Amino acid sequence: MLEQQADRIMQLSEWEERWQENKIGFHQPEIHRMLQINYNAVVNGRSSVRFFFPLCGKAVDMKWLADLGHSVVGVEISEMAIRQFFQENNMTYSEESLPSIPGATLFQNSEKNISLYQCDLFSFSSSVAGQFGAIWDRGSLVAINPKDRERYAALILSLMGGDCRYLLDTLLYNPDLYKGPPFFVPDKQVQSLFGSSCNVELLQSVDALTDRQRAWGLDSLTENVHLITPKATN
Repeated sequence: MLEQQADRIMQLSEWEERWQENKIGFHQPEIHRMLQINYNAVVNGRSSVRFFFPLCGKAVDMKWLADLGHSVVGVEISEMAIRQFFQENNMTYSEESLPSIPGATLFQNSEKNISLYQCDLFSFSSSVAGQFGAIWDRGSLVAINPKDRERYAALILSLMGGDCRYLLDTLLYNPDLYKGPPFFVPDKQVQSLFGSSCNVELLQSVDALTDRQRAWGLDSLTENVHLITPKATN
């Protein structure tokens, strides 16, 4: 089933154009229900957790987590998305260029508990902002080009601290009916990408078909949420 989308490529410029043209049906104006439902499983009793948001867009989840006492680091290619996040949440923010990533800009709110890096995700690394205690991946693995998944997994694994709890949201549908994005990511591939060094637990599986996906030509859509945690090292 993976071969149908194997060669599908979205250029970074195409994602930026979607923001410029306000074609952002992937943006959710409310806190994501899968994050709310599985919040305790991710936080696991910890306070002041550092969360990483790959391909963060202007997700309102970031403010929600910051308001709960956590800190958030996000990476997003669209400068417009980042500015809209701060403006729509009535936050003052600073911006500075990053010598470590040519062409990148760091945007931070005045409290410094939300830091958003405007750059290519694959330019980001633990040398820029360290490792994280949690990752919320709602629209990132399903958005990157399928041929980049192993590279993506390697990056995510390098950003996971020893106590990291990685919440991953994936979509299952018939890829013969829709070319993506968001792309089809089967559970078996989640296991192959992360299973050698992490425990992979399916927390939730729900029917997520709405009129939006029916318009794509889909007749079924399953949303799965996985909890991925580093295996204990002896």
